Amino acid sequence: MSAYRDEDPRIHDIKTRIRVVPNFPKPGIMFQDITTLLLNPKAFKDTIDLFVERYKGKNISVVAGIEARGFIFGPPIALAIGAKFVPLRKPRKLPGKVISEKYILEYGKDCLEMHVGAVKSGERALVVDDLIATGGTLCAAMNLLERAGAEVVECACVIELPDLKSLRELSFDFMVSNGRGFLRSEFSKNDKWLDLRK
Repeated sequence: MSAYRDEDPRIHDIKTRIRVVPNFPKPGIMFQDITTLLLNPKAFKDTIDLFVERYKGKNISVVAGIEARGFIFGPPIALAIGAKFVPLRKPRKLPGKVISEKYILEYGKDCLEMHVGAVKSGERALVVDDLIATGGTLCAAMNLLERAGAEVVECACVIELPDLKSLRELSFDFMVSNGRGFLRSEFSKNDKWLDLRK
């Protein structure tokens, strides 16, 4: 179910640029800080290039970025592959008519919103964020796009947290994953959950 690509030498440099900040924003959290990656133009460009190499020519017309760090990686990927960028925002941040998707997090509830009409039925979409922890936000993003009629091709994240336990019927593309490099996990529609650490 999961396939590993030989580690691209650029991935090692990208991994070294991500700073881990202990006990932020609260005790016990090991915060993955991508701002240090953004300070290095070559590593930032390599990050974008790796995603572009994967998605160019895949007939993706929508890149949906999750607030807020998906807004950093999503637009350059969208421009490079010739797709539109659709921001998926927290409640009451978008003017005009929106559709929303509520979801549950480890620490409470949240919601993503998207402008009505931003995505057309049948469009192929890529969801982009900086990090995947439990998969809850990505599942909400997928649900939102699918309700609008889009086909979600994959979810692309720069970082996967090593203590990730399980994911829902998704296809994920991780650039930095448990020190293994590039990981893609494909799920059949019959499988509800998959433990990536097996």
